Amino acid sequence: MTLVHTVRLRFGDLSRAAATHTNLSAVRVDGRVLWIAGDETATVERLVADDPAQPAEYTDERTFRLADFVDLPGADADEEADIEGLARTGPFLWAVGSHSLRRKQIKTRHTGDKALRRLARVEGQENRQILVRLPIADIDGLPTPVREIVVDGRHHRAAQLDKRDGLRTLLRHDPHLAPFLAIPGKDNGLDIEGIAVSGDRVYLGLRGPVLRGWAFVLELRPYVDPAEPGRLRLRPFDDGLMYRKHVLDLDGLGVRDLCPDGDDLLVLAGPTMDLDGPVRIYRWRDAYRVEMPAVVRGGMLTRELEITYGEGDDHAEGMGLIGHPEDKLAMIVFDSPAAIRLTDDGAVIADVVRLP
Repeated sequence: MTLVHTVRLRFGDLSRAAATHTNLSAVRVDGRVLWIAGDETATVERLVADDPAQPAEYTDERTFRLADFVDLPGADADEEADIEGLARTGPFLWAVGSHSLRRKQIKTRHTGDKALRRLARVEGQENRQILVRLPIADIDGLPTPVREIVVDGRHHRAAQLDKRDGLRTLLRHDPHLAPFLAIPGKDNGLDIEGIAVSGDRVYLGLRGPVLRGWAFVLELRPYVDPAEPGRLRLRPFDDGLMYRKHVLDLDGLGVRDLCPDGDDLLVLAGPTMDLDGPVRIYRWRDAYRVEMPAVVRGGMLTRELEITYGEGDDHAEGMGLIGHPEDKLAMIVFDSPAAIRLTDDGAVIADVVRLP
């Protein structure tokens, strides 16, 4: 890994109490601000750079509850949404939940039959099943989520793809993915961990399942229902299907994040199972120009960089380009950061790496 420098991310007291800073799962650079999400809340965080030209620290955190903009599907609006991907394009910020099920863990205090019963418990959380588009307005010089904006005379409201058109419903008859809907994410079940948006196309990267070494990226065409402006629906492709599947040869790894770079997509890849590594960045060349389901390998897909990881910690989960495009710099944020990344004054350290 070509480490250029590090950046301090400083979170407020509430986020540190909720352990958001140690459960980072998604990041996007947006001018002088940083959008970031943890996987244990139903919020998106905004941090501001100390120096927009060459930030050494992002601070002045502001938290935005998703429930303040859309009606989340869970009975508890603050139940975790497991946000695993953020995208910023045009006047919108997009967020996607993992859509995964989870299996209870065996903890140190659990033994015998109790431990086995716990390991048999699989549960889902409705707030994880979200794809949300938030309008962004300039307020006091900073991009800020709002419930509604007017752009070129058109009103845009915060909107989401709800359960009626939800991804788990959409995939229930898919020959590749349907068998994995009932399997927890960390057992190679369905687990969305990256999003990128180009025009009317939304790309979702799957950590799992990985099938015979092939990882999946789904391509969707969401649009706003004119009769229900807070609802996203899906427009079919020319072949009549509501989504496209692309399979990527990531050497057996799954997608941990997606990041646009011109017409290319950078893919942060890591294990689909509960393993530490390896972790790599790949480049899917001309991904945005593909007009049919693709088998992505060979010259279409290149391995760009190896990313550091720890033993039981330092799991790279989010990636975003930073600085000028010609600098080829990417910021990496980590879930379960190593102790060395946590500073005495409450910040957490992110890495900035140089791409080839």
